[in-house]
Amino acid sequence: MFKTTTKSMEWGEETLTLETGRVARQADGSVIATLGETSVMANVTFAKQAKPGQDFFPLTVHYNEKYYAAGKVPGGFFKREGRPTEKETLTSRLIDRPIRPLFVPGFKNEVLVICTVLSHDLVNDPDIVAMIAASAALTISGAPFMGPIAAARVGFEDGEYVLNPEVQDMDQLRLNPDQRLDLVVAGTKDAVMMVESEAYELSEDEMLGAVTFAHEQIQPVIDLIISLAEEAAKEPFDYQAPDYSELYEAVKAAGEADMRAAYAITDKQERTTAVAAAKAKAVEALTDEQKEDANLGSALKKLESGILRGDVVKTGKRIDGRSTTEVRDIVSEVGILPRTHGSALFTRGETQGLVVTTLGTGDDEQIIDALHANYRSNFMLHYNFPPYSVGEVGRFGFTGRREIGHGKLAWRALQAVLPAPTDFPYTIRVVSEITESNGSSSMASVCGGSLSMMDAGVPLKAPVAGVAMGLVMEESGEYAILTDILGDEDHLGDMDFKVAGTEEGITSLQMDIKIAGITPEIMKTALAQAKDARLHILNEMSKALTAGRTEFSAHAPRIETMNVPTDKIREVIGSGGKVIREIVEVSGAKVDINDDGVIKIASPNAECIEKAREMIWSIVAEPEEGKIYNGKVVKIVDFGAFVNFFGKRDGLVHVSQIANQRLNHPSDQLTEGQDVKVKLLGFDDRGKVRLSMKVVDQETGEEIKKEEKAD
Repeated sequence: MFKTTTKSMEWGEETLTLETGRVARQADGSVIATLGETSVMANVTFAKQAKPGQDFFPLTVHYNEKYYAAGKVPGGFFKREGRPTEKETLTSRLIDRPIRPLFVPGFKNEVLVICTVLSHDLVNDPDIVAMIAASAALTISGAPFMGPIAAARVGFEDGEYVLNPEVQDMDQLRLNPDQRLDLVVAGTKDAVMMVESEAYELSEDEMLGAVTFAHEQIQPVIDLIISLAEEAAKEPFDYQAPDYSELYEAVKAAGEADMRAAYAITDKQERTTAVAAAKAKAVEALTDEQKEDANLGSALKKLESGILRGDVVKTGKRIDGRSTTEVRDIVSEVGILPRTHGSALFTRGETQGLVVTTLGTGDDEQIIDALHANYRSNFMLHYNFPPYSVGEVGRFGFTGRREIGHGKLAWRALQAVLPAPTDFPYTIRVVSEITESNGSSSMASVCGGSLSMMDAGVPLKAPVAGVAMGLVMEESGEYAILTDILGDEDHLGDMDFKVAGTEEGITSLQMDIKIAGITPEIMKTALAQAKDARLHILNEMSKALTAGRTEFSAHAPRIETMNVPTDKIREVIGSGGKVIREIVEVSGAKVDINDDGVIKIASPNAECIEKAREMIWSIVAEPEEGKIYNGKVVKIVDFGAFVNFFGKRDGLVHVSQIANQRLNHPSDQLTEGQDVKVKLLGFDDRGKVRLSMKVVDQETGEEIKKEEKAD
């Protein structure tokens, strides 16, 4: 019934298996990839003809995790998988980015790739397996795909690169000082197509070495996919790229002069208006048949691309007049919002981010229900890209894949320099509002986020800056690497290469290629050029702030920590939380306790924190023999008085220890509710507390020495 094809190989310390022919046989391509005991099914379908008038390539990639894969039941009320998690969205982008440029130019038929996690061994991350499965499914589907690609994850520990480190080794990398890198690389046989990383101040050479290592390690996987395709691939789809050379020549003749003049305008808004007018004028000069041609949009884009790209390579001058290595003017401002805990406005040319930091307590940590485990995160970065930032109208309020991806890139760049949670027990939320955009707004979020956190008093290890690099490569092999690219240079260029880091090294690297890949030489040059730009930006940022402020905003909570023995946690919480609720109500501070005995006390008021600390300490601490305490008389009996002197602890002051004179009854000297000062003499045979008042000066609280008694 089934015509199954299976290919296997040893990859690193695990077995990688590709299987097709048994499941989802009506899809154009279906492959189940298994690494260890992590399995992902990738299914590919594509339309056999494009929709009329469609002038873009409609590729859609969905990666979805099923909780049953890890033997879990989804949380929440509905008990089924809901909207995509952040991990699912980011992995969908991770798959999309390296495969999109490898479809035959001009192919505009709809393509759908769905990757489903079927099994997760909690050791091998399914994102790498999904990328391999998607590539294999596309390769055997018959779609005009110029792959295959493969992908690998690389760690960096003790100066050595590690292939596909385990999930737990990559989990919350900031808390694992031995592991300095989480790098994902995808590429073809000949070149690297995509890089995504989280790093801890790696040098340019170390980062380039990691990319090269990954590219070498994916070669046998590419061979395995080719081996599978040789036996199981469908007949190639009969697709011929449209020839619109005559239409292009007509468009060029009608619009080149106006288009070239439009791209000579340095102001973005004026240039955009002039480019639109040049396009309209060129179209107006065409025949009715040419106007109806489905390839008209492609011809206009080719004209734009040729003007922008050719001039850069030939003259080294860009559309805004800068050289290839020049960074636009930068203005950094901090503390611009009066009620926020920290704020910054970072402006680089026509790209601007208003970035705000809020400090919270442990209650504000994000609880993440991941496939491999549930965990908490005390650092969040949210990125917003409203339509007005590019002078457009559009849908507002929905967080799209792009916003999640850009926010995660900035998060990766900044979290490498955060202080340890034990040193800075705050939850940190950074929100980047992109108010203008013409170039990399994610890198503006990195710069603004760094300044904003320092303005809030976060003691970063070092400031972080980021820059976006571009590439223009001609068919002749000539190329130009561009520093701090504009939106048009990103749109019409061949590479988007974002590098963020400190003066010491790289904290994040992201690369997307729109051509068939780039060589290590180009990447090395781009990294060196990016370092120069990064250092320049850091210098400009230092004009606003160089380190975290020593004082918090008056509106930010103060958090102090204290440690208690784990066997005392129950006493601090009390039955049904009664004791801790009383501490919160009486002190006015927020109290958070974890299972390790670490207690966080938060309040904008230092007195509230100190009151809560005293109340907790009185519960968990033991009174010290020989020490003097403030107390209150709670009960008077014939033989003495009971005094509350240490939290809820009471002790007896015998009638003989009340005063240096004989008393007929303790009430001759004391009344209930009276404040007194007592010294802890010790404990009797039954563990009862023995206190004395007569050895303490009730006015000063000082112990009365024997000489003073004699006098």
